Amino acid sequence: MPDSDITKKALAAAMKKLMAQKPFLKISVRDICEECGMSRKSFYYHFKDKYDLMNWIFAEDFVGRIDPGAYETEWGLLDDLCRYFYAEREFYCNALRVEGQNSFKEYFFETQRPLIASYVQHVFARNVKKDFYVAFFCDGFLSAIARWLQEGSGILPEEFIEDMHGILVLLARRVVETEK
Repeated sequence: MPDSDITKKALAAAMKKLMAQKPFLKISVRDICEECGMSRKSFYYHFKDKYDLMNWIFAEDFVGRIDPGAYETEWGLLDDLCRYFYAEREFYCNALRVEGQNSFKEYFFETQRPLIASYVQHVFARNVKKDFYVAFFCDGFLSAIARWLQEGSGILPEEFIEDMHGILVLLARRVVETEK
């Protein structure tokens, strides 16, 4: 493993550990560097800021390890995503509380957009306002994920994705029926 990857992974591990102890907004770059015994210079060589590191963790741990073409449907990918978030829920509960520019919410919205666009294209074949539908479903999925993780309701990923699938299929049927 190249030194660059080792450094990034050490910074990521420090960030995850700190986010288990306190809110993201109370964590400084100095805290991250002290936790893993690295200099601020090393941090800034690899990341623009702590937001960049938080987003890199998702990109490295999930996005970079999946092959979207290996799934028969979008639901398989969403199932894996929900299982990943559930396994890492302590980190993502904290990450999803952060608002604003460069936040994880913003980054996650952009990474899920192509997946949801594919779903919208598949389900809503007619000439609908696809950009609006994609944004609507991205917002809804993001909010549902955040609520599911943060409320700690004990719903397992399988049940959560089954509920999501059921409501979206029902909604899609209703929209298609009203378009006829």
